[in-house]
Amino acid sequence: MNPPLRFIFALLLSSAALNAADDGFTPLFNGQDLTGWDGDPKLWKVENGIVIGTNASPEAMANNSFLIWRGGTVKNFELRATVRVIGDNNSGIQYRSRELKDVAPWVITGYQCDIHPAIEHTGMTYEERGRGIFGLNGKDVMLDPEGALWQVGEHAPVKVDVSQWNEYVILAQGNRLQHFINGQPTSELIDHHADKRTLEGLLAIQLHKGNPNRVEIKDLRLKVLPEVPLVPFEPAKLPSTATRIEKPRTSRPQGTGPVVK
Repeated sequence: MNPPLRFIFALLLSSAALNAADDGFTPLFNGQDLTGWDGDPKLWKVENGIVIGTNASPEAMANNSFLIWRGGTVKNFELRATVRVIGDNNSGIQYRSRELKDVAPWVITGYQCDIHPAIEHTGMTYEERGRGIFGLNGKDVMLDPEGALWQVGEHAPVKVDVSQWNEYVILAQGNRLQHFINGQPTSELIDHHADKRTLEGLLAIQLHKGNPNRVEIKDLRLKVLPEVPLVPFEPAKLPSTATRIEKPRTSRPQGTGPVVK
């Protein structure tokens, strides 16, 4: 007699949990429901083991809305997430963030790894409702103690189709933040701006207002890392090619096409 599907599914979940324990990662979704997470129930659900957030129309959301992890805060960590975005809009992974309950429920401010159909924006370092864009895809940057932005490195941007499944990795250690897509580095930020930076906070997934879109997550795993010293600000050690730059702006705040109104 063949075993029931639910028995097989339970074995698969147990196997995944054991593998996660072996490599130090903990799964943050249980594959069945949104236990441990908090978001607008009209926008978020789980189907076939996949977490889905849906913005059905430009009128559906007044603000970007977030699915917030309630299992604690994140400080020094490695996060791995397999995500895709369907529709001409973007999403992102928030970390070391805080809620803005005076704006609306499930609204967040903080660091974000963007998941954006415009290549220059996907995987960039950004601060939602804060200091804005830091480093575009392909740019490594530094904020000095006064908040001025410096480009300290450059490499080829990582080109992906965000409507397909891709793995996004965030590595946060002290004031050094690194983003990767499918194992390739997209942007790095070293944040010396002590008055504005955050070293610990909430983890959340963004659902973007405006153009209709759907964000889907099928894997999200967290590894807690040990404390590390902050990278000190040492102007004499900046690379000779370091250049002070203006903070990047965008002409594509949602996707690659026009904003639907």
